[in-house]
Amino acid sequence: MGALLEIQNLNLKLSTQRGWVQPLCGVSLAIDEGEIVALVGESGCGKSLTALSITRLIPSPPANFESGEILLQGRDVLKMNSSELRKIRGGKVSYIFQEPTVCLNPVMRVGRQIEEMIQLHRPEIKSRDEALRFMQWVGIADPEARMRCYPHELSGGMQQRIMIAMALSSQPLLLVADEPTTALDVTIQAQILDLLRDTQKRLHMAILLITHNLAIISNFADRVAVMYAGQVVEMAATKILLSNPLHPYSRALMDSAPALGKGTQRLQSIPGQVPNLNAMPTGCRFNPRCPLARNECSREEPEWIEPVPGHWVRCPYSQEPLS
Repeated sequence: MGALLEIQNLNLKLSTQRGWVQPLCGVSLAIDEGEIVALVGESGCGKSLTALSITRLIPSPPANFESGEILLQGRDVLKMNSSELRKIRGGKVSYIFQEPTVCLNPVMRVGRQIEEMIQLHRPEIKSRDEALRFMQWVGIADPEARMRCYPHELSGGMQQRIMIAMALSSQPLLLVADEPTTALDVTIQAQILDLLRDTQKRLHMAILLITHNLAIISNFADRVAVMYAGQVVEMAATKILLSNPLHPYSRALMDSAPALGKGTQRLQSIPGQVPNLNAMPTGCRFNPRCPLARNECSREEPEWIEPVPGHWVRCPYSQEPLS
């Protein structure tokens, strides 16, 4: 399998009333064909901005891609014109967002919304028959009746299944699932993740799962990328990263997550907070919160190194014990 998506040293700046800020700094991320990659980190770390950048869904202005590449099947998305972008948005790359009530058109029947996606990206297919097929595929009972419903007539879990049917109906190469289970209860969360995993195998598509919930990735993703303050700070195979995280931030994330079988002991927290975009620390962006920080950490940008084959980290002290 070759690389489907390669984000290389991406730098994004946004124009604000207080001047320019840089929410993405040197982001690098690769996803192979048919691979599931999880992108994890605290809220405000740049996960969703990274996902939206893949098809340049961030308005420009205020966005300005200063440097880097976003290679989709070897073609740089940053150099595509409007016509080329329309073909990949919802076509080669589809999105599922966490709030279907916001994303679905409230005055259009859900069946018609799925049909529109099919007509746009697969005009040779009978859109109604295909819409029914995908609604049935994602586990919607009596799809004929549900096609005539408006979004407000469906439950939150059913709305999310409609969103998934819309995203899959174009048969994308890459499905970006941005916190797709956050607004759902635990039982529905498990059903949605099982559905995504089953669909990924049937369509042999790649998935980028964006989440802050470490518990859901262990049996779902092939690899995990940990993001902090606009940078990917660690990346490895899921089992390796969860069992042996190297970056101090990754280790702090693991320690702050509740674990089964450990009783009601007090959870550890990460001191401080994600830095403000207008006041990013110099050097390593995690150094104000890091127990391993040295003087040079505030002066020098840490390099992206591979201390163990296939395990990348942005910290020269990654294998030292936390104090």
